[in-house]
Amino acid sequence: MTVGVLGGGQLGRMLALSGYPLGLSFLCLDPAVDAPAGQVAPLLRGAFTDTRLLRRLARRCEVVTFDWENVSVATLRSAMRGSGARLAPPLPALATGQDRVAEKRLFERLGIPTTRWQAVDSRDDLERALRRVGLPGVLKTRRLGYDGKGQAVVRDAPAAAAAWERLGGVPLLYEEWVPFDCEVSIIGARRRSGEIAVYPLCGNIHSGGVLRLTRAPWGAPRLQRLAAGHLRRMLEHFRYSGVLTIEFFVRGGRLLANELAPRVHNSGHWTIEGAVTSQFENHLRAILDLPLGSTAALGHAAMINFIGHMPARTALLSRPGLHLHDYGKQPRPGRKIGHCCLVETTAARRDARVRRLLAELAVGITLP
Repeated sequence: MTVGVLGGGQLGRMLALSGYPLGLSFLCLDPAVDAPAGQVAPLLRGAFTDTRLLRRLARRCEVVTFDWENVSVATLRSAMRGSGARLAPPLPALATGQDRVAEKRLFERLGIPTTRWQAVDSRDDLERALRRVGLPGVLKTRRLGYDGKGQAVVRDAPAAAAAWERLGGVPLLYEEWVPFDCEVSIIGARRRSGEIAVYPLCGNIHSGGVLRLTRAPWGAPRLQRLAAGHLRRMLEHFRYSGVLTIEFFVRGGRLLANELAPRVHNSGHWTIEGAVTSQFENHLRAILDLPLGSTAALGHAAMINFIGHMPARTALLSRPGLHLHDYGKQPRPGRKIGHCCLVETTAARRDARVRRLLAELAVGITLP
């Protein structure tokens, strides 16, 4: 059975590596000639808007999935029509994940707490949003914003004017700035026939809008139950198949939904070594309607992202129990090029090792 993957980045690469033990084959589509997934799977090279290539991918695969969500829904719907292949996750989830306003509306519809917000399509809209939502706030593009891109913090009227000059011209969203205690994510999978499995809550630390560190399991059981309940409602709403992630701010013991990701997620990389079944394998099981694997943690895990450059391989591999993942990317400032993971028997032992690693690797963040 062949799985098609729209996108040949590190997520597509890890999907393929997780699927080969299940006897699956893969075919990826990506515009980059050096796409990481192309090192481990056949690669069709071309634009995600190339209907001819999309149809070729669909004809050669039983199911098509994606490793990022910024693919034209209309183009994809047209290309999949009559191909015989299924698309998973479903198109409505993909469309929602592409539009921050659609995300906010869905959170509210499903009773999932989120920040105060308002859509902004004009300078007058922005003025109304500033009055209604208040300051400080964040002005974001509705589409194509990820890893901190396409957004600006607004603390006063001059900052709002500058943000409008930089971001205006495309549909925007303005939301309140939340002085959060921390950021978390909940990851789960649903197979076509309805089975759901949810992973332990992840505690995340970002720098410059980019995820740098994830620890799991994280937080009190009450937060796990709340986050898992929100995720289950979202999975059922879409009649979902695959892995879905919701990111939250935690403020005073409350969860405020920030955004969703209809795919495997960076904060779930710890599951490769730290859970009974990785998010990548469970995504494949889910989209093929196979029984889901256990999401139980094997200990207390931490995942550190490498941004811009890889630390010395010898220095990493000399550390007992440290697992290295090099994505095969060329180093570039701000680019995710790999990660490492460790699993310890207690949260205290994990955090002590992480503090030492962060200091030795000069990652640029500190653990509270």
